[in-house]
Amino acid sequence: MQFTDQLHRTITLDTPPKRIISLVPSQSELLWDLGLREELAGITKFCIHPELMFRHVARVGGTKTLDFDKIRAIGPDLIIGNKEENEQAQIEKLMEEFTVWMSDITTYAQALDMIGKVGKLTNRSNKAKSLVHEISSAFQYLPHLPEPAGRVLYLIWRDPYMAAGNETFINNMITRMGLSNVFNDSENRYPEVTEATIKALDPDFVFLSSEPYPFKDKHISELQSLLPRAKIMLVDGELFSWYGSRLRKTPAYLHKLQMTLQGT
Repeated sequence: MQFTDQLHRTITLDTPPKRIISLVPSQSELLWDLGLREELAGITKFCIHPELMFRHVARVGGTKTLDFDKIRAIGPDLIIGNKEENEQAQIEKLMEEFTVWMSDITTYAQALDMIGKVGKLTNRSNKAKSLVHEISSAFQYLPHLPEPAGRVLYLIWRDPYMAAGNETFINNMITRMGLSNVFNDSENRYPEVTEATIKALDPDFVFLSSEPYPFKDKHISELQSLLPRAKIMLVDGELFSWYGSRLRKTPAYLHKLQMTLQGT
């Protein structure tokens, strides 16, 4: 059978895959939740959820530092990657030897599309459809904050500071909860920002992500001196950026944040 990935590439599988390597944490968790626990033969060192998967499935390096010898030793009949999270040169090298299916996700709609397509790809269509319905139903009841809801700076890194900008999945989640990203019009998807720029932006809210940089409480006070009027808080980066089965938990978390921002 032929399958089209989200880069509009077509791959062929004669039978459902029996040895799958996933190179993306959120998609590894998805495969596990789709019931592919015997088929999932390789993951990255960042694929930490669920813990049982992390402890028992072989690791093949990092998302951008793949160990090709370990991948070859596994001998996968399918590798699943992502345009943003994996290095293009490494993926192209894998494509020379293996069947590789790629996702490309910057929106909620693309995430649901990926789940459905991975379900078909792995012979788990019914489970994937059920998961998409569960996620869609949860997001349907996520309220928007009253307008104007406020402008938010979402930081993902420190030294130097880096923010989530336009055309990112994080930005899409920010928008869905009714906030405006201060970098919504940025040409750079992850702009680097100075303290002077942060001060000039003067956002209403600052979200400090738990990943990839592990912001802590001490970083709140650092930024509060720059932005005395802003509400600054730590947020769960996984629930803003993971686009697999973890999306089931995202609406409830975003709603909780909404209530915190409103002081309720």
